[in-house]
Amino acid sequence: MSQKSNFAKSNPQLTAILQAFLVTILWSTSWVLIKIGLEDIPALTFAGLRYFLAFLVLLPFYLRSPRTIALRSLSRRDWKILAGLGLLNYTLTQGSQFLGLDYLPAITFSLLLNFTAPLVALLGIPLLKERPTWLQWGGISVFLIGVLVYFYPVVIPAAMLLGYAIAGVHILSTSLSSVVGRYVNREKSLDALTVTVISMGIGSVILLLTGLTTEGLPQLSMANWFNVIWLAVVNTAIAFTLFNHTLRTLSAAQSSIINNTMLIQIAILAWLFLGETINLQEGVGLAIAAAGALLVNIRSGGRK
Repeated sequence: MSQKSNFAKSNPQLTAILQAFLVTILWSTSWVLIKIGLEDIPALTFAGLRYFLAFLVLLPFYLRSPRTIALRSLSRRDWKILAGLGLLNYTLTQGSQFLGLDYLPAITFSLLLNFTAPLVALLGIPLLKERPTWLQWGGISVFLIGVLVYFYPVVIPAAMLLGYAIAGVHILSTSLSSVVGRYVNREKSLDALTVTVISMGIGSVILLLTGLTTEGLPQLSMANWFNVIWLAVVNTAIAFTLFNHTLRTLSAAQSSIINNTMLIQIAILAWLFLGETINLQEGVGLAIAAAGALLVNIRSGGRK
């Protein structure tokens, strides 16, 4: 048995943590790759190509698995829920992410995306009957303070107004898809891979058709295709599969901690590769906001 195998078996927690960090690094690089790709590829078409190709990569593995038996027992209600999840999680959420990155700096957009954590906690009250704890309320307050520090004084250039509106749509759709996804998985009538493949297939097809209809398919260079394929295969299909694998070992709280490092990772990558900079005040705001979102996620993850 190799030394690497012995290490993995004797340190499953550390191995899972390192794998989860690798996944967050891949997801963070997606923001840079998207910003670069948007220089040549229209946003909706770009997003549709990424997730439709990821669906095509996952589909053969799914069809060869015993999980396809679940397809025969899906009710009309199940298909409606999965279609709705696909529209939320891929057509709206991913489409608005690519559009938002076309109008806003990656650092700013990634900070705004962290509004998802407190919004999911609030939406969970009427939709899931899950009330935030006092620690979660504190985390929401800390997050909002961090956002105020980052943006103070609040001056939004007219050229970025549309970008902020798209970011608002993205935050709302991401939050709703999280709640719907939690509802679907909480019922445990469908396995996670079935939910992922079907919702991604439906959502990505609609997203790609929308992009091709409204934007058309541009002439893509080899570099453009490499970007799209890398995002689809490595940063989506492989990364999501690896992340789900780490959840067999890591708790939801541990995963939340690791995921929250993406805000800092994206800021560093955007500075290195996109020329985006932050001053001391913005850096302090990012750190405070990340701490607040972390408190919300750790508590909800630990209780889950």
